[in-house]
Amino acid sequence: MIVVMRPDHTPEQVQAVMGRLVQFGLQGQPIQGVERSVIAGLGQVMQDHRDEISMMAGVDEVIRVTKPYKLSSRETHPKPTIVELSHGVKVGGGRPVFMAGPCAIETEDQIMTAARGVRKAGAHVLRGGAFKPRTSPYSFQGLGLDALKLLRTAGDEVGMPVITECLSERDVDLCAQYSDVLQIGARNMQNFVLLQEAGKTGKPVLLKRGMSATIEEWLLASEYIMSQNNPNVMLCERGIRTFETATRNTLDLNALAMVKRLSHLPVIADPSHGTGKWYLVRPMSMASIAAGADGLMIEVHPNPDHALSDGAQSLTPNNFGELAADVRVLAEALSRPFAEPPAALASA
Repeated sequence: MIVVMRPDHTPEQVQAVMGRLVQFGLQGQPIQGVERSVIAGLGQVMQDHRDEISMMAGVDEVIRVTKPYKLSSRETHPKPTIVELSHGVKVGGGRPVFMAGPCAIETEDQIMTAARGVRKAGAHVLRGGAFKPRTSPYSFQGLGLDALKLLRTAGDEVGMPVITECLSERDVDLCAQYSDVLQIGARNMQNFVLLQEAGKTGKPVLLKRGMSATIEEWLLASEYIMSQNNPNVMLCERGIRTFETATRNTLDLNALAMVKRLSHLPVIADPSHGTGKWYLVRPMSMASIAAGADGLMIEVHPNPDHALSDGAQSLTPNNFGELAADVRVLAEALSRPFAEPPAALASA
């Protein structure tokens, strides 16, 4: 249920409502909006609970939430959420962003070349993998801590926030130490312990959709993060597994539009994983922006032919620059221009 507080409510009245929710065996989650303050009551809510809360001082009304996902639903939070990162980067609110960089960090020269290339093209967030969940245990698994340090150094040099994937709960604190955004990969979408640990850091979290997950399961997974008093969640559509084998996955453009209707959280599209083909990334990037995506996550490598991970779907920095220019033209035509890149590196 959603407890809508009166405009003239007091902090003491909020605490009283929160305390009563606890007595009912519920969890109270305050949400401060621009026009109103509400409290989400999470758990098994009975009609008696709603009736009693509605009579408490400072309460305007109590609304029953029909969706199983409470915190991520537009019923709870009608206006789009804007997630603020470092360097003034904001995700959500109608101005898309680019997240770009290599799938896996391999060397200092590789990540620095990629960072400078994507920054020159106007990217907003630098991505780079330190811990890689690979299907084969014999494939390159990432450089771990050394990669995190290189990513942080590269981000600081080019003046961009950085994002990297947390593979397990034991990696969360380490990733949070070096990264501005924690990414939860598709294979871990329903690793609920990992989701909760990532949420506890308070850091922004990018949650990728599982390759066989429904939209409802995806949104319910986001609840595990948000229930830790962390509203800074971004969703990422990265393609689902279907019968089609011509592409790596099937980028679900339906999901982009549907989730924007169901949830207030920003939604990022990952056409690199969604297609697995570098030459399909541009058309799927255009389609994703047309479908309402709040940003694009694109893999960029200085030398894709020699990449240790996902070279077939990676763009060169030059190709990324051309893609970024084309996508910006489309976004302008749709009256949803891309956000300005971080000002700190305007001359880089």
